Amino acid sequence: MAYDENLAARVRALLRRRNGFSEKKMFGGVCFLLNGNMCCGVTPNELMLRLGAEGAADALKEPNTREMDFTGKPMRSMIYVDPEGYDSDPELKSWVTQAAKFASSLPPK
Repeated sequence: MAYDENLAARVRALLRRRNGFSEKKMFGGVCFLLNGNMCCGVTPNELMLRLGAEGAADALKEPNTREMDFTGKPMRSMIYVDPEGYDSDPELKSWVTQAAKFASSLPPK
């Protein structure tokens, strides 16, 4: 199944002007990186965010979120957001900004 191209375009528009922006096909979708560090991505059905363990724990208190369990084992630093959680542009921007803040805090690869 292909990933949501419209969602990918919306995320790309929010990140493409940031230093070190790139993208790579991963996890059955597309991932967006900042300075070589994964920031967020678009899978076939969801928005994927890398927020760090603390940020992910806080985000999981929000509706329409769940742990990322791509391999069957939860990844404590990453979450999925269902479409209802990023429908509006302000919601998407808030999620992507949180992920970009975390990715930007990591040393470049």
